[in-house]
Amino acid sequence: MTREFLKMHGLGNDFVVIDARSEPYRPSGAEVRAIADRKTGVGCDQFIILERTEAPGADAFMRIHNADGSEAAACGNASRCVGWLLMEESGRDRASFQTAAGLLHAYRADNGRITVDMGPPRLDWSAIPLAAPTDTLRVETVEHGGFAGPVAVNMGNPHAVFFVDDAEAVPLAEVGPVFENHPTFPERSNIEFAQVLSPTAIRMRVWERGAGITQACGTGACATLVAAARRGLTGRKADILLDGGTLTIEWTEDDRVLMTGPVALAFSGRLSAELVSVGQGDA
Repeated sequence: MTREFLKMHGLGNDFVVIDARSEPYRPSGAEVRAIADRKTGVGCDQFIILERTEAPGADAFMRIHNADGSEAAACGNASRCVGWLLMEESGRDRASFQTAAGLLHAYRADNGRITVDMGPPRLDWSAIPLAAPTDTLRVETVEHGGFAGPVAVNMGNPHAVFFVDDAEAVPLAEVGPVFENHPTFPERSNIEFAQVLSPTAIRMRVWERGAGITQACGTGACATLVAAARRGLTGRKADILLDGGTLTIEWTEDDRVLMTGPVALAFSGRLSAELVSVGQGDA
């Protein structure tokens, strides 16, 4: 058994996408890890599966696997890619799809970009979630290597945003995994280091839960804008400058977070039977 796939990315945050709406497909964790491996598989940050859904108003269900085989509820850059695919398929300028984090809506923006309404940010400690009641505007229990007191935001997945003077100087590969697995975050966390350049521009680098350092993180960019606005460091709309490019994020007055950016289709292919059968039945 083999599977056709698309290789897509949003600002270098890359995905293997499989359409399983007509033929169901639920890979094992070992299978996901094998496909995501950049030396012996296709290579990706996240592995995306489109499934059928009975949810009212939804064109598909988007299932998200991290490169380590774990499942995620949300992925902003993948949401733009999936939204584009569904719009190309239907010929419409809008698409809606269900995720584990809820129903998302995508639509075409200017210059070939795609906007996704990521919904409202979740800001209460229990919604992040954190291990104990804590002020999410400054999580004092999180400290390591001279970095402390991040803003906690849930954008369908947990984020901890540290504001720094120089994002380029952060030893991301060293501190990222420490903070991802900090006991304050019972479900682990995505980690962002953000440098405010102006009221409308933020430089951000990211360590993604289950994926490590990536070129971009859509939900991380959303969390960063929300965190900056909550701290009074920016307004409610700003460009987030990532390693892979720029996303425009707006936190609207009616509490929706809109993410706008490009999508790219790199190539298509077919997974070998060996990759598809790796670790069948394993976690």
